[in-house]
Amino acid sequence: MGVVAKRSSMTFYSGSHDHYSHRVRIVLAEKGVAVDVVEVDEDNRPAELADLNPYNSVPTLLDRDLVLYESKVMMEYLDERFPHPPLLPVYPVARAQSRLWMHRIEREWCPLVEEILNAGKKDAERARKELRESLVGITPIFDDMAFFMSEEFSLVDCCIAPILWRLPILGIELPEKQVPPLMGYMERLFSRDAFKASLSEAEREMRP
Repeated sequence: MGVVAKRSSMTFYSGSHDHYSHRVRIVLAEKGVAVDVVEVDEDNRPAELADLNPYNSVPTLLDRDLVLYESKVMMEYLDERFPHPPLLPVYPVARAQSRLWMHRIEREWCPLVEEILNAGKKDAERARKELRESLVGITPIFDDMAFFMSEEFSLVDCCIAPILWRLPILGIELPEKQVPPLMGYMERLFSRDAFKASLSEAEREMRP
């Protein structure tokens, strides 16, 4: 897959370890958007970030006079602003289903990631077990479909890929003999040129 840069006046404030920032970087790379990426140090945030974003948080996307600071809003905005390749289905029912999957990832998986990274040992271990079991549970999906509930790569995959990439640092080891379809899905995600281009230096070091 070739990535062709499109002219843009965008600045993206990104956390180099942050999976929410990573999902937006994947969309930017899939679209081939020319963007100035500012890597934000959590302990030394640029002064202008607080002026742009009332939460002083990453990710934050600046496009001319527009400022966005919620990752799913950014992803859909980019998909509409740069319509090729499309990352949401054309038909309203399928689009709604994709949005619902994104919502479920946000409600069910993302909090587990945060617990593993930030909670005490007991809660982190419980969250690790729950996320591992959930990932094993979705494996049959990929027997029939190349991507998540779809034959086409979509924004849903952009949300899932950063979590799967972080499994080693989350301390989650999948039982490979039980999940070959999921392993194949991960290989398809990680081999995409845009995914490789989306990785920060810190993310590249997460896997050997």
